[in-house]
Amino acid sequence: MILSASRRTDLPAFFGDWFMRCLGEKKVRVQNPVNPKIVSELALDPEGIGCIVFWTKDPRNFLKRLPEIDALGYRYYFQFTLTAYDSAIERNLDKTNIVDAFIALSERLGKERVIWRYDPIFLNDTFTIPRHLEHFEALCEKLCNHTEKCVISFIDQYPFLKESFRQNNIRELSDGEIDILAGALSAVGKKYKLPLSACCEKVNLDRYGITRSKCIDGDLIERLFNIRVNPRKDPSQRANCGCCVSRDIGAYNTCLHDCVYCYARRGTPPLPLL
Repeated sequence: MILSASRRTDLPAFFGDWFMRCLGEKKVRVQNPVNPKIVSELALDPEGIGCIVFWTKDPRNFLKRLPEIDALGYRYYFQFTLTAYDSAIERNLDKTNIVDAFIALSERLGKERVIWRYDPIFLNDTFTIPRHLEHFEALCEKLCNHTEKCVISFIDQYPFLKESFRQNNIRELSDGEIDILAGALSAVGKKYKLPLSACCEKVNLDRYGITRSKCIDGDLIERLFNIRVNPRKDPSQRANCGCCVSRDIGAYNTCLHDCVYCYARRGTPPLPLL
């Protein structure tokens, strides 16, 4: 089993104690986000976990836990989101020295185990195409020697985020704007020898050298840890998602970063971490 920790919340940033308790107990209970009365219990024996994929915007409080996770025998890599957005958008995310945290994580694990995510990409009066390009290149310059690739995605407006988008003047990109920005981002990536891939995009960006992303990446897991992974696409994910099958833990509406664009902010009462 591959464990996703987590698409639903930032476990490394906020729930390290809970996660380590689950590892100690070698089990985790997860509520179904659609029907909270349905609770699954997953075994967390290291022998049964092929890999853990951590998703985070801030791993700083979690770095001290990595030696214990290593000693327990778990295999893992990180999806690390680092964007151009400021505190008006990512409202409770302190980015002071966050690049240093990325580099420290990469130096500890190896650059192949820290995937940089520059997503989701949206436009408003502040975050224009030129501003995205300016910040993206600045980040490429700092991170290119500390990761093997960058994952991008263009924002989709979920119905429950409509009011948040309106308040922050956020909008999706037109097809023409996607073409312009994809081509420009790809050129910057090539300048710094940093391949780009796109997450869950309907449009094919191969013409810009941007491949389709597999964030839960069986090929990467096999390469990193020399284990066999079932390559079957995860049927629970969106049609354009390339991820292989995993089990996600954590709960929606629990992340404290309070990003105005976040799809995990569902407008419903938070489900507890059990």
